[in-house]
Amino acid sequence: MLRIAVPNKGSLSGPAAEMLHEAGYQQRREAKELRIVDPVNEVEFFYLRPRDIAIYVSSGRLDIGITGEDLLIDSGADAEVILPLGFARSTFRFAARPGTATSIADLAGRTVATSYEGIVAKHLADQGIGASVVHLDGAVETAIQLGVAEVIADVVETGTSLRNAGLEVFGEPIMKSEAVVIRRTDATADDGAEPKVQQFLRRLQGVLVARTYVMMDYDCRVEQLEKAVALTPGLESPTVSPLHNEGWVAVRAMVPSKEAQRIMDDLYEIGARAILTTAIHACRL
Repeated sequence: MLRIAVPNKGSLSGPAAEMLHEAGYQQRREAKELRIVDPVNEVEFFYLRPRDIAIYVSSGRLDIGITGEDLLIDSGADAEVILPLGFARSTFRFAARPGTATSIADLAGRTVATSYEGIVAKHLADQGIGASVVHLDGAVETAIQLGVAEVIADVVETGTSLRNAGLEVFGEPIMKSEAVVIRRTDATADDGAEPKVQQFLRRLQGVLVARTYVMMDYDCRVEQLEKAVALTPGLESPTVSPLHNEGWVAVRAMVPSKEAQRIMDDLYEIGARAILTTAIHACRL
């Protein structure tokens, strides 16, 4: 069986489980379950701490895993990203009291507190900045107030918690992260798990496409078909079928869901009618 690591809690857990369910995989029913077997799809899921997943995958004990790109880099594990998943996006930045620093160059000789010591130490080293890094497991904003550090480095979403602590972000982002599928770096194409890994990736890619596109159907006059097709080119080409009423055709094409309403307006303006959109639940490209 293909052995897959899945986050057991936190912001990665729910969206990962939802995506796997949409991809047709059985998921656990109770949070206390640490391992389940999906015999139909020949997959075994292990629910682990997100921070530990890269270590397990790099050891070869598990074939692939879902975790945050930031957690992968922070771990220093011998694993690599094989598919970005588009959720749990975040930005990692430095923050301090106003007037402390304006750029990374101002961190020389200072102390930085963070829960992501691996990321911060590497970033500082890459920039040639000599600064001390203090590892904390959480609530790093308090480190400045208590005098443990002069600067913090943490995930920033809205910045509200930083402002409430009297801090502000500065300099360029350290990195941007999202949920990713990872695999051991030295995994090879002749690995026995390769066919199942590729099938797993195709399923997740199908979910990503299904979430991004909708299917659009409409009727239009033949003389307006070229204009309509220009608005809805589809992935390769739209499907066009003649209608019973002469001079009319039915058109079907995939369109980006974010643009669907605008495209419907444009189609209506050129005379298209019976314009419908339907959700796509799964696909293969």
